[in-house]
Amino acid sequence: MTSGDPVTAADLIVVANRLPVDYETLPDGSTGWKRSPGGLVTALEPTLRAREGAWVGWPGVPDVDVEPFAEDGLTLHPVKLTATEVQDYYEGFSNGTLWPLYHDVVAQPQFHRHWWRAYTTVNQRFAEAVADVAAHGATVWVQDYQLQLVPGLLRELRPDLRIGFFLHIPFPPVELFRQLPWRTRIMEGLLGADLVGFHTDGGVRNFHWLAQELAGATPDRDPEVVRYGDRRVRLGAFPISIDSRNLDELSRTDEVRARAAQIRSELGNPAKIALGVDRLDYTKGIDVRLRAFHELLQEGRITGGDTSGEHADDAIDTAMIQLATPSRERVEHYQQMRDDIEMSVGRINGEYARVGHPAVHYIHRSLPREELVAFFLAADVMLVTPLRDGMNLVAKEYVASRHDDGGVLVLSEFAGAAIELTSALLVNPHDTDGVKEALYAALTMNPDEGQKRMRTLRRQVLDHDVDRWAASFLETLGVKVAQPE
Repeated sequence: MTSGDPVTAADLIVVANRLPVDYETLPDGSTGWKRSPGGLVTALEPTLRAREGAWVGWPGVPDVDVEPFAEDGLTLHPVKLTATEVQDYYEGFSNGTLWPLYHDVVAQPQFHRHWWRAYTTVNQRFAEAVADVAAHGATVWVQDYQLQLVPGLLRELRPDLRIGFFLHIPFPPVELFRQLPWRTRIMEGLLGADLVGFHTDGGVRNFHWLAQELAGATPDRDPEVVRYGDRRVRLGAFPISIDSRNLDELSRTDEVRARAAQIRSELGNPAKIALGVDRLDYTKGIDVRLRAFHELLQEGRITGGDTSGEHADDAIDTAMIQLATPSRERVEHYQQMRDDIEMSVGRINGEYARVGHPAVHYIHRSLPREELVAFFLAADVMLVTPLRDGMNLVAKEYVASRHDDGGVLVLSEFAGAAIELTSALLVNPHDTDGVKEALYAALTMNPDEGQKRMRTLRRQVLDHDVDRWAASFLETLGVKVAQPE
């Protein structure tokens, strides 16, 4: 990807921590841009390009000055961050303070004043960058927890703009949010938007209360509106989704179906395969499902992936695969978590593996999209057990990939997706016995019941895709969006 035409003012701007492309240094020493695929990019690019819009974000490399450039009708506006700012604003305040706090304090948040100062500095820089690129009366859509001050700062700089904000992680309960020393500043920042969006109605309710308690907002006759100063701020639940049609089509290709069959063969053609796919994060409950799987092995209700071994007649020959995408490798807490998970995998395999037949197959790297869909298609049971999650798109990706109506989804009730995917086997991830019994129920489920559940899940996921999510938010914000044919 290379620079194109000169940059002009944009009528629609997306603001996110990262650009939809990554700045990279090539082997020959030259530099360029590599596309970074993702659901958000897929959803918003067509609308942005149709309106000659802009995307403002960090290019992913510290201490790099890059001029804005246009590519196929889309302006990319890089925001520079220093290495210290990446450490304090991103790894520090965003992921050491806000992430654990917003995820129900699964880990203890840290409140450091120098992290907060970096967060305010970077948010100010983002707001100024948007103010520079936005046309008069433009619409700005700010994304996620790293940029919660931007709406308010941008409102001060450019009161002519229409501003939306969407939070991609859970918004915490009132008593947890109140722990944040800078709670009022955050609320004032968010209330700079015309529309504040969340995944669930619970997030709307929590925000509605805190806006009044901390920032002096007042209720409106409309329960999804608060009055702040002389403005009305609309609140709403907009459950994010995926490009489900694309995944469905990909799963039907000969290449993916052949690879799925090959995966089963490489595992020794076990009777059942259980799969977990997660970014390596302490909120995802990877340890929960490993413990449940381990206990089923201990109880002799399943065996570990070898059809030739001696076992009870009613034991289910099961292989487990855990794909763990690397995440925040430089953070000590994540390094310890990775060590703990790998130790658990080693313990299970040490007790139950046979030569050439591990009970748990652990992969700690990112996989190409086609390969991931093949794993979805090969797995009889998908385990999605986060302790807390804003939505969890992996659950929806698994469903979208099951064009054969096969497979059973075991889903944490604390994932936002549980509100929509009610035909999954819902579990409390804090209840090991409950997760264990749900896993066993999924492994032994009558095929007719499994297909009935999956068909219901697929109707939900295919009908409510990422295009519908983006269009719903933008239209609520007042932007007319052309629906895909």
